[in-house]
Amino acid sequence: MKKTFKTAMLVPVLAMGFSLAACDSAKENAAEDQAEAVRENSEAAADTMEDKADMMGGASEDAMEAKADAVRKTGEAKADAMEDKADKM
Repeated sequence: MKKTFKTAMLVPVLAMGFSLAACDSAKENAAEDQAEAVRENSEAAADTMEDKADMMGGASEDAMEAKADAVRKTGEAKADAMEDKADKM
């Protein structure tokens, strides 16, 4: 009887502990928001560069599009690293 009672009491406590562990902290959410802002800003910058490249034409267009791709990849990598760091909090 005592073992059943202890087990019955332990299950809800464990469930609450696991549910709290699964929740994101405020710091983690803020870090993820910053990562998303980095991602969005790099996308916007790359889009602007590509729009300018469309107006240039020729070799300048190709060079500008390559730079835009680099900006996009760098921003994505930075945002991913920030999210990974936030997940470890």
